[in-house]
Amino acid sequence: MKITNENEKLGTLRCAGLISKPNDTSLAGYYETIRSILSSRGIKLLVDEASAKNLNCSGISFDEMCQKSDFLISLGGDGTLISLSRRSFKYNKPILGIYAGRLGFLTDIKAHEIELFLDNLFENRYRIDERMLLEIALHVKEKIQKIVAFNDAVFLRDNITKMSRVDAFVDGQMINSYRGDGLIVSTPTGSTAYNISAGGPVVYPLTQALILTPICPHSLTQRPLVLPVDFEIEFKSEDDILIVVDGQERYKMKDYEQVVIKIAAKSAKLIHSLDRNYFEVLRTKLNWGN
Repeated sequence: MKITNENEKLGTLRCAGLISKPNDTSLAGYYETIRSILSSRGIKLLVDEASAKNLNCSGISFDEMCQKSDFLISLGGDGTLISLSRRSFKYNKPILGIYAGRLGFLTDIKAHEIELFLDNLFENRYRIDERMLLEIALHVKEKIQKIVAFNDAVFLRDNITKMSRVDAFVDGQMINSYRGDGLIVSTPTGSTAYNISAGGPVVYPLTQALILTPICPHSLTQRPLVLPVDFEIEFKSEDDILIVVDGQERYKMKDYEQVVIKIAAKSAKLIHSLDRNYFEVLRTKLNWGN
């Protein structure tokens, strides 16, 4: 069994788009390195307006950048890459994560490896991993607001003095009634985020599955649950519940008549080095075997 898929490749490369970590002016040097290397290969580098302010360069709107780019570059950390994946979802463009700082679970190209990796990119020595995303559908007054999550959607009690209850259903049949501090609905990629802190399982990121992990449950018999990816899960609650998406957006559950979570129609495409080893990342980040 192959644990990675190295078949998909980028097409003709004419233009790349870049966003950087918000409010970080220290990344200007990295930007210049990337721009110079791409330019030497005849590839134009576009930057979105918000990032351009920090990188001391000209920028264009985020949507225009995505439309014109053959692939996107996230310069920062895992949070920057997650934000870019969610914002660029409808464009379905492959994303290269370059980090400045500590090794992340998602970004694996170090700053001093930029030139070598881009050389490999031009020679098709890379792979593109497809990571499943969640679609959170918020129903209200015959309207549906759809949001995508890269890591997780978390149901949290809004009142710290009260225990919350969230009921989960599939095809009208109750799966469980979660009482406690809340519930995490995670992708396999997100299994090493909030999910693992709450005692959930580590799931190989290219797996297709939905992970439900209770947060500080009232009953010790409550355990994480891994469900088939074709399930659509409906959530109900009469309590004051916040739905937090990837730690970046929040919604009040009581503002909606129905909340349904399922796998998103498209995946996030992450460009990785052929040398990247997920299990080595786990051993490094989680200190396994030491």
